[in-house]
Amino acid sequence: MGARAMHIPFWKMHGAGNDFVLVDDRAETFPATNEAWLRAIAARRTGVGADGVILIQRSATADFRMRFFNPDGREADMCGNGARCVARLAHEIGAAPAAMSIETPAGLVRAEMAGEQVRLRMTDPKDWRMAQTLTANGQTVTYGFVNTGVPHAVVETDDLDACDVQGLGAALRHHAAFAPTGTNVNFIQVSGPQSVRVRTYERGVEAETLACGTGIVASALVAAAAGRARPPVQVIPTGGDVLTVDFALDGLMARDTTLLGPAAHVFRGELDRP
Repeated sequence: MGARAMHIPFWKMHGAGNDFVLVDDRAETFPATNEAWLRAIAARRTGVGADGVILIQRSATADFRMRFFNPDGREADMCGNGARCVARLAHEIGAAPAAMSIETPAGLVRAEMAGEQVRLRMTDPKDWRMAQTLTANGQTVTYGFVNTGVPHAVVETDDLDACDVQGLGAALRHHAAFAPTGTNVNFIQVSGPQSVRVRTYERGVEAETLACGTGIVASALVAAAAGRARPPVQVIPTGGDVLTVDFALDGLMARDTTLLGPAAHVFRGELDRP
């Protein structure tokens, strides 16, 4: 085995500030069960640094299979910003056409290139809960909940900038109401009939991130279901990019849910195989 075989090429990309390490693993040689190594890759100071690691693998049911690993090394069902990035990369390396299908544990996702942006057709949202209340950190919190590939709680606030995303986000993420798997937590401020700002505490990252694609979709859906916004909804996460969520909503049934937003290259490199 040559020395070069000990290295794994990767791409660093981001979607609205949500950053990822992506690997073409169609040969399925990536040691994906090594959680410690995945954590080391994602580490900000001692690794590449990322909100997740994404593999492109072969699929019998779609153009390719997407596997997503959180920074804690555990596999998750779906990541909206990651899916846009992997869609762009898969198209560029010849793994998928411009309009593609992606196999994920959350279900089949479709994507299409739109210049340097990607439009992602999401799986149908499920497990809706609206106007729920609970107590966390000594305060009563009203929230909506929906699974947009992964679970999301959405809390509306009048002052998003002053919101305790880390403290309250962590308390809600681990709250018994969302046992046993926990939830991502989105704090939103409605800024217009078709405009929402959001800050997200991400499960698996265990901190606020600059953006969360499935959280952006959940925020738009819950705001619309509460009568606070109408589609298409322009959603602005902490990173400052504007993403567009479109859908048809009938009660708590959403159809044709799409997420349009950026998918940008940062750099390329090689990982030392463990």
